[in-house]
Amino acid sequence: MKDLMGRAIWDYYNNDNPEDLQTETSISELDELPVDYLFRDFEEMNDIEQKALQLSEGRILDIGSGAGSHSLYLQNERNLDVTALDISPKSVEVCKLRGIKKAVCENMLDFSGETFDTILLLMNGTGVFESLAKIDTYLQKLYSLLNKGGQILIDSTDILYMFDRDKDGGVYIPAGGYYGELEYVVHYKGESEEPITWLYLDFNTLKNAAKNNGFKIERVLKDEDSYLAKLIKR
Repeated sequence: MKDLMGRAIWDYYNNDNPEDLQTETSISELDELPVDYLFRDFEEMNDIEQKALQLSEGRILDIGSGAGSHSLYLQNERNLDVTALDISPKSVEVCKLRGIKKAVCENMLDFSGETFDTILLLMNGTGVFESLAKIDTYLQKLYSLLNKGGQILIDSTDILYMFDRDKDGGVYIPAGGYYGELEYVVHYKGESEEPITWLYLDFNTLKNAAKNNGFKIERVLKDEDSYLAKLIKR
């Protein structure tokens, strides 16, 4: 991993000639991702993010913390015990420089030794599951990181709307897999990361997987094709 996302976050924080990131997927063209978006404060966040932060309680694990904006709000504004977790070394360095007291650079599947009351997975949190085939592995890991009665707050988007439809309303979905499994590529300053598999989940698919892995689940907010779900450890 070249850690291009982390380098962009580092450059922006240090005012070292930052440029906007570019992203693309296997079903979408190149798109700009302004780096300052990763540093937005609570008032600039969307309704799903704000709702998730309002519902957070107890000891919190923020998975995929990026530049640390969610963690900072919970730590500084709500005085909660937060651990920011990301696989990007540069991002974790910036989290620490921004004042996050607990920031860890590690893959969530390797992270252990602590349990939490709330786990956050935001900005299409289901993406970290990679594929339908790996959902159980990730959900069981998350289950092990939660205290009894603990919650996961996770968002995603049903991307069915991105596919063409016929005159009768039928959707043209490529054969050979779930339509929400995409290849995702990040570009920064003329360099490109290797493609990763990224998963967008419709709510019913997430609901079935959650129940199969010992969670209660509810959709707490819907915003067009996106939603925030709460999974409770039984």
